[in-house]
Amino acid sequence: MAWSASPLWAATIVALSVCGAAIPVVTAWITKLAMDALAAQGTMEGVVVPAFGLALIGLATSVSPLMSGFAGAELDRRISLMAQDRLYRVVGRLPGLARFEDPAFLDRLRLAAQSGGMSPGQVGEAVLGMVGGLTTVAGFLGALSSVSPLMTALTLLGSLPALLAEILMAKRRASMMWSLGPVERREFFYSDLLSSTDAAKEVRIYGLGDFLHERMLNERRTANKEKRRLEQRQTLTQGVLRLGAALVSGAGLVWAMAQARAGALTIGDVLMFVAAMAGVQGGTGAFVAQFGLAHQHLLLFSHYRYVAGAEPDLPVRAERRLAPLSGHIEFENVWFRYGPDHPWVLRGVSFTIPRGVSVGLVGLNGSGKSTLVKLLCRFYDPVHGTIRWDGTDLRDIDVTDLRNRISVVFQDFMQYDLSVAENIGLGDLPRLSDREAIVSAAERAGVHDTVEALPSGYDTLMTRTFFQEDEQSEGVYLSGGQGQRIAIARALMRGERDVLILDEPSSGLDAEAEFELHSQLKKHRSGRTSVLISHRLNTVREADILVVLEGGVVAEIGDHDHLMRLGGRYAQLFTMQAAGYQDDL
Repeated sequence: MAWSASPLWAATIVALSVCGAAIPVVTAWITKLAMDALAAQGTMEGVVVPAFGLALIGLATSVSPLMSGFAGAELDRRISLMAQDRLYRVVGRLPGLARFEDPAFLDRLRLAAQSGGMSPGQVGEAVLGMVGGLTTVAGFLGALSSVSPLMTALTLLGSLPALLAEILMAKRRASMMWSLGPVERREFFYSDLLSSTDAAKEVRIYGLGDFLHERMLNERRTANKEKRRLEQRQTLTQGVLRLGAALVSGAGLVWAMAQARAGALTIGDVLMFVAAMAGVQGGTGAFVAQFGLAHQHLLLFSHYRYVAGAEPDLPVRAERRLAPLSGHIEFENVWFRYGPDHPWVLRGVSFTIPRGVSVGLVGLNGSGKSTLVKLLCRFYDPVHGTIRWDGTDLRDIDVTDLRNRISVVFQDFMQYDLSVAENIGLGDLPRLSDREAIVSAAERAGVHDTVEALPSGYDTLMTRTFFQEDEQSEGVYLSGGQGQRIAIARALMRGERDVLILDEPSSGLDAEAEFELHSQLKKHRSGRTSVLISHRLNTVREADILVVLEGGVVAEIGDHDHLMRLGGRYAQLFTMQAAGYQDDL
């Protein structure tokens, strides 16, 4: 990934790293030559050239880190951009919703977002650090072996425990980050509640601030406890290893001085020996540390690879292009539950939605109405049974093509932190800048006058999280009913789609607004295939077909008059609601 992001900057960093690693070795050799020349001649003549070389090396030592830092930062930026692009391109192409309801996948996604942008650059830096460490060690080993092969072997053997310990600690660090994923997500959840506008009212009216604050701190304490335990282990291990390295260095220094006193080593040899011992240990330590860092980041990067390589959460067969609906949509013996351990939401549901007909789905909470909508949009596939579009199983249809033929207002509709115009225009991205179409959709949703009265009209932000583009005026928060009308306008932006689905489209509206909205929607739905869900049965009574769901099965099917004559569940529910209005009168 680093090489793909920028071959030029990657090559520059490699060159600078190798040169930087060679500087201590060259410095030690030149220093030895200078000291030996000074000791042999007693004059400065033989020291001029080495001194000039040391000056150049000093300049390189000063400049090299600056160049490496700039090159590394630029490469990191390019890697981060590429990694983010790859990751969220894959996430955006996941066709269903199941993965976004899987806690393990969400933890992997969080770690992937963190490691994807950082790990490639950090692994690259670690590998270069390892190369640099090896270069330094190799250079000094040559110098050290010329003085004492035995001390060379002992120094190398002394570095093996540090390498093994660093590998073990890297695995533990990566494992800890994975295990703390749920803890940190809960901490974020509580902190978000404490600072969220949506939660602010209930947090204050019910006095939840201290409770949520303590929950948040408990999660942080749990994370800190695990991190502290690992750091204590790491500090103890590294302390023991460094003590061992210090003993080896001390013993080597005593030996070198004894050899110099006996005349076996020159002053330059002693200086070279001391520099070589320090260089070998320092280079080995750098190699070990960078090896552990690279190992840890590679373990974390596995989460990025997992998410980036995730297969579609819905099976894809030989996809067929979808022709406009000409016949009907058929649910045949559809069974569905959200997981193997979950109860069945739908139990053998079968009914047909003919083209150009309005269908109302009726039932108590949990009867499966919204689940049918999710299946029709193919956010999930039935566990058993099939859903057919003009006889073709939805599993055999290109999912993007299918959704492009459906317009939906969900019960839990979205309000984006964007302008009003963009909130509506998102319903049909190719016409995002078509102000005339946006205004037309708003008029049909009955929200045009409300929008016109906002500080910046259609350019007003639907949030106070950000400033307007001029950073002078703030956005606004719309009421629930106004936001719902914006969502309806967004759905109406899609124009001549084959199917319009309205899931509780007037739940946040008052009686007058509800009547006005349904009058507008009735005109819009005329002659179009539509699916309407509502607990207020007066809003669905005029549907051509009413499908009554109870306990995940179809209890009754027919129009309003037929079901009232039948005297079944629909008639009972409708009569109860009507009686409530009559009692109020």
